[in-house]
Amino acid sequence: MSDKLFLKLQSIVMESPVLSPLLHKWEAIALPDAWLVAGAVAQTVWNHAFGLPLAHGINDIDIVYFDDADLSEEAETAHSLRIRSLFSDLPVWIDVKNEARVHLWYEAKFGYAIDPYRSVTDAIMTFPTTATAVGLRPSNDGMALCAPYGLSDLLEAIVRPNKRQITPEIYAGKVDRWVALWPGLTIIDWDSGTSDKATLFT
Repeated sequence: MSDKLFLKLQSIVMESPVLSPLLHKWEAIALPDAWLVAGAVAQTVWNHAFGLPLAHGINDIDIVYFDDADLSEEAETAHSLRIRSLFSDLPVWIDVKNEARVHLWYEAKFGYAIDPYRSVTDAIMTFPTTATAVGLRPSNDGMALCAPYGLSDLLEAIVRPNKRQITPEIYAGKVDRWVALWPGLTIIDWDSGTSDKATLFT
């Protein structure tokens, strides 16, 4: 993956009125292995690509972390409330999840069990599309990136299924919702799309 693509992503995200404030105060998140991930990042890029306001269609922001020493729902909820309070001026819902405990509730929500994730990177590799399988966070060198499938699909507004974990029905539901808000997206159908191999970019 070229540095040019990563620099373009950073530039777009740092212009966002909802993502930039989080990244500028990232130290306040204060969670182990925390990352800004998934939909809000991708949707910000899509808005830029289609000339829309950068916050268009963004209802929530996903922050994930990994704490296998405390798998309690109570701890996750407490972190969520604390972080939402810190950023209460942002006009979006902030969703905070401990990826170490996803396997405890996944089957009840989606109908099938998954193995425990070993890290946030392990979790990001299962995100439902290649474009949303991305994580960002500030680092000593500027910005750290986790993009198991690279950035080409994201920056080219291509929605391609990541079949590692989701079902065709889950993918179709996301596509229907996204196309209504971003009709210019290029959609790769389930049977054509594949993402069996991942090359980790961090």
